[in-house]
Amino acid sequence: MRVYCLFEHQTREDSTIALRLLRYMVRIWESVLKACPQESLPVILPVVLAQNERSWQTRPEFSALFDLPTELASELGSYLPDFMFRLIQLAELPFDAIGGIPSGIMTLRVMKAERANALLSDAVWEESCLDQLPLEIFEMLLRYIMNADIDTEAVERQVNHIQSPKLKQTAMTLAQKLHQEGHQEGRQEGRLQTLRDNVIEALEIRFAAVPAGLREEIESIAEEARLHHLLRAAIQCPTLESFADAV
Repeated sequence: MRVYCLFEHQTREDSTIALRLLRYMVRIWESVLKACPQESLPVILPVVLAQNERSWQTRPEFSALFDLPTELASELGSYLPDFMFRLIQLAELPFDAIGGIPSGIMTLRVMKAERANALLSDAVWEESCLDQLPLEIFEMLLRYIMNADIDTEAVERQVNHIQSPKLKQTAMTLAQKLHQEGHQEGRQEGRLQTLRDNVIEALEIRFAAVPAGLREEIESIAEEARLHHLLRAAIQCPTLESFADAV
């Protein structure tokens, strides 16, 4: 028996997220049947990590998408697909309640802090946790912090307050490296953002509304060739659903 974990990251509330999860689940099941027609379908556990400042109001079950009157629920309910998804909301988790290994704890703390304008807080710069991070994770988190809408000089001051000489030297070296890379990446990011905007604009012209989840997927793409492909798809796809299948 195989069990899949379907993980979805959201920075904006999407009231129809369950429909998108179902679409992903069907794709997984279809690929399994294509590869092994005699094999039974695997169980899929859908998990949504909500990186929002405020809690979602969306109910974590597919049946919530149906406006089914109570008097018809028993009669029609058994004919409708339904499943639950695990909704993890960083907005509802205090920093000190985030558990796991140091890499996971600090990653989720930084993600929560970014939305709460708390990237300079003690929770993010707790040395006892930072000192346990692998170098590549520390660099990833520092890159995330410095790319956020935050005062670079304030980050450098926070680095200077680190007590551990080894950790402080590592942070200062990484900060200088990322500062130099930032100038080059800024130009590349400008080209990528123009392509993302063009894809979304093409979809809006053809189909009017673009679902928040699909818009967020497009905004997360960082490969120039893929964005060029999606721009052509946005112009040529007959329906919004066929475009979503191409993403």
